[in-house]
Amino acid sequence: MSRPSYRSAIVGTGGIAAVHAQAVAASGGRARLVAAVDVDLDRATAFAAAWQAPRVFASLTELLREEPVDLVHLCTPPLTHAPLALECLEAGVTVLVEKPPTLSLAELDTLAEAESRSAAHLATVFQHRFGPGADRLRRMLAAGDLGRPLVATCLTQWYRDDAYFAVPWRGTWASEGGGPTMGHGIHQFDLLFSVLGRWREVTGLAARQARGTETEDVSMAMVTFDSGAVASVVNSVLSPRETSVLRFDFERATVELEHLYGYTDADWTVTPAPGCEDVLKRWSAEPRTTGSSGHPGQLAAVLDALDRGEAPPVTTADARLTMEFVAALYASAFTGERVTRGRITAGSPFARRMDGTGAPWKGTGR
Repeated sequence: MSRPSYRSAIVGTGGIAAVHAQAVAASGGRARLVAAVDVDLDRATAFAAAWQAPRVFASLTELLREEPVDLVHLCTPPLTHAPLALECLEAGVTVLVEKPPTLSLAELDTLAEAESRSAAHLATVFQHRFGPGADRLRRMLAAGDLGRPLVATCLTQWYRDDAYFAVPWRGTWASEGGGPTMGHGIHQFDLLFSVLGRWREVTGLAARQARGTETEDVSMAMVTFDSGAVASVVNSVLSPRETSVLRFDFERATVELEHLYGYTDADWTVTPAPGCEDVLKRWSAEPRTTGSSGHPGQLAAVLDALDRGEAPPVTTADARLTMEFVAALYASAFTGERVTRGRITAGSPFARRMDGTGAPWKGTGR
């Protein structure tokens, strides 16, 4: 029996939209791009011509009214994610939304409530969960091959200059929701959580060191997990030698991943503890996966779930664990207190906005 081919539309035709279009094109016909949507109709038209999308619209409302679609790829600036995703859910259309899915926990909870009333689903783009090696690591941990997780480090040390933040919606709480914690490091620590599970407590620090933004340009966190593991997390846009590093120290081995914006199977290394050489043999015995941790891997997983009639990954609940960590890091950094999971309730200012009552440097510049 042949698989269905899902009618897909890309909303927002900026830089990341081409990555989504490439993923659709690489799906082997399981998805088809039937429309491109952008408030700049000329840009949408050029994008549609480049990717052979037959129809162009100036708004999501027009698309949903005039074109039957199964899956919307939401590639607009973060400020628009919540209202546009809500419109998709209310129309019964599944939406795959770029990170961050919303600007706040309150917005994400609104979408979760709308999803509970809809036949459609919300999935967030956290493509690093689906890269080569990640599933192998999770399987081996679940099977007990690695022993208990003990210590982890998660580093996203990138470089973004002032010109990068000249784009009006970047570097502001109201339109981007945060700095590198929200917009850059989120991919790495989401992968961290997909391996180590639920975090329990955060002690955070956020600072504005060099960029003229409203948001932080560097943040750090000390994290404990329900498993008892501990981790340190660094998110920076001030680092000329850019790197993305995850290191997991288990009882029986150290597993490391170093890359920049996407990884392959070759970017993982495993160092067994003395007397635990079987771990390396087990890792090497697993089938090697081609490709990298890009959008095609997650889109394939989304289409697999839709084939089965299930909620596609990354689910709203999965995304909420990651977004709650972001809110907790900011809350800890700005209040000086440790923040436990579940402490940021609906009435908290950090549920409504990631900067809560305001960053310490508020009013000292942009």
